[in-house]
Amino acid sequence: MSDDICRAETGLATAEALAAWNAMVRAVLAHGAAAPAHLATVLEHEPDAPMALAARGLFCLMLGRSEMVAAARGSSAEAHRALATRGGPARAAAWLSALDGWLDGSPGAAVFHLEGVLARNPSDTLTAKACHGVRFIMGDAGGMRRSIERALAGHGADHPLRGFALGCHAFALEETGDYAAAEATGLAGLDLAPDDAWGLHAVAHVHDMTHRPDAGIALIERNAAAWDHCNNFRYHVWWHKALLHLDRGEHDLALSLYDTRIREDRTDDYRDMANAASLLVRLELEDVPVGDRWGELADLAEARVGDGCLVFADLHYMLALTGDARPDAAGRLLAQVAGTGRDRTELGRVAAHPGVTAAEGLAAFGEGRYDRAFARLQAARAHMQTIGGSHAQRDVFERMTVDAGIRGGRLDDAAAILAARTALRGGHADSFARTRLDRIADARRVSNRAAE
Repeated sequence: MSDDICRAETGLATAEALAAWNAMVRAVLAHGAAAPAHLATVLEHEPDAPMALAARGLFCLMLGRSEMVAAARGSSAEAHRALATRGGPARAAAWLSALDGWLDGSPGAAVFHLEGVLARNPSDTLTAKACHGVRFIMGDAGGMRRSIERALAGHGADHPLRGFALGCHAFALEETGDYAAAEATGLAGLDLAPDDAWGLHAVAHVHDMTHRPDAGIALIERNAAAWDHCNNFRYHVWWHKALLHLDRGEHDLALSLYDTRIREDRTDDYRDMANAASLLVRLELEDVPVGDRWGELADLAEARVGDGCLVFADLHYMLALTGDARPDAAGRLLAQVAGTGRDRTELGRVAAHPGVTAAEGLAAFGEGRYDRAFARLQAARAHMQTIGGSHAQRDVFERMTVDAGIRGGRLDDAAAILAARTALRGGHADSFARTRLDRIADARRVSNRAAE
């Protein structure tokens, strides 16, 4: 059996399929736009390759779309038939078990099977990246870090994909609050893999979390080669750049990036919509008019109300629906999240809480019922990491919680959340924190004068 660039077994029988597989691996690691085409080429040469079929199914689930769940089930069925007739390596069987576990509602089961592959072969970069990705979707930052640190044992200086492993490590370090190590590791990874968009974005996260917008903007601008080749992940890098400009108070520039880059292609990919909706909310919280931009997002969100694939996606759809003042559609989405919450699955557990609670808070915020919004968002807050995503992505909900508290007169509670938010950032208060502390101080002065 032929090993791939990860030094892991593939079960592929032809040189052409192996070459396409290796190209796919590198594209997946670099978030390259060509990854699906390379995987399709593998299956053109060997349509019954179990490893490729299982990978296709798992990648479909990561897209968080209802139609992709059906496609993943089809890939699973094909992979089972292929294993039964052709056979395949243990790696392929484990990937298929991971796929089936997630299809049964347990991304944790997918992690279990992928970690088993890594335990046997820590040099398997693709499996490390897949495990990293599923844990990210689950909001398991500590697990991301433990997993990639185990895999680093198989990614010595002679491993051709070491740079990408370092990029994953950098992101896990950042998400667990080790900012200095994350920055150093991410930059070291970029030296080895200059096209590693994930590693670059890990360092951009560090600059965001430590309130260093100038350094973050410069990093992104001087490393265009790391992300301009990307699939829609490039929109996410532009989103990070917009956040950094927002931190500098450059609202017009952030809005321009929204129009020309972040929504350059008006897709309904939940990740692209999350970028867009969360940026518009951040701008509106700073009293920046966003015009009619909510309309196209709300149209797409309304069409996705019934998906129920990821709570992270649902909450961003809620932002779009409330941003465009569509209470009926928001109500249907809330009912969908509540329905998912009755399922006895991992997703169901997250939908039940914090999903329903947070969705109720976001709907109330959109209606201007700030007491209710604060109560529900605060109740969800301690569990929001379980919806997945990064600290930076979930920060939009934190900002809304703070602003709901200020507008609803819960000044001490809002101040306490700001203090915790700043502590998460290593004590670095960004422009949002400083302006909100000023608003709290102003509100307290008004209250004290009224009481005199």
